[in-house]
Amino acid sequence: MSEPLVIVGCGGHGREVYGLVRAINEARGGPWRVEGFVDDAPSDVNLGRLARLGVPFLGEVGRLAAMDDDVRYVVGIGDPRVRAKVAAKIGPDRAAAAPLIHPAATVGLDNDFADGVVLFAGARVTTDVRLGRHVHLNQNATVGHDSVLDDFVQVNPLAAVSGDCHLGERVLIGTTAAVLQGLTVGAGATVGAGACVVRPVPPGTVVKGVPAR
Repeated sequence: MSEPLVIVGCGGHGREVYGLVRAINEARGGPWRVEGFVDDAPSDVNLGRLARLGVPFLGEVGRLAAMDDDVRYVVGIGDPRVRAKVAAKIGPDRAAAAPLIHPAATVGLDNDFADGVVLFAGARVTTDVRLGRHVHLNQNATVGHDSVLDDFVQVNPLAAVSGDCHLGERVLIGTTAAVLQGLTVGAGATVGAGACVVRPVPPGTVVKGVPAR
């Protein structure tokens, strides 16, 4: 029997999550039933895009509180800081956020994924990796052995996190960036697109370039 699911955020990332859910349903016999999207400030353009997909817009994020307790949700927002704020607004009283793993993602042995983790097509997680709440690994992102990604981390397409790395809460790893073996990226830091991290990154900083500075 399908579980009801609401996607939070009807921007591009949220609609990509919808495509991921459809791929899961096609591969696994329909475990999810998407009730629709919620968003506090949807643009007319994005509402039109939802209409073309044939998926209902249900209203503001607060609508979740009025839904049945068994309705699961996923935060389809790419910015990790905004994702954290929205998850805090939803609060702990709802049913747990749904973990979503695309059938074309690869997951190795002895990994630990928290609620709300999203792995898009081509994402690769090897072994003994810990992913916190609402961590998103975008298309073709990779995470190596024994790494820990704290809550709300976002790893953008084609980025590579090497083994034994630790990414703090709300870290953003840009498209095609690389974090080398054994390094720490502090909470709230941003690694720019195409950067190569060769030394620890302090919390709250922005680094870019090769090597990243």
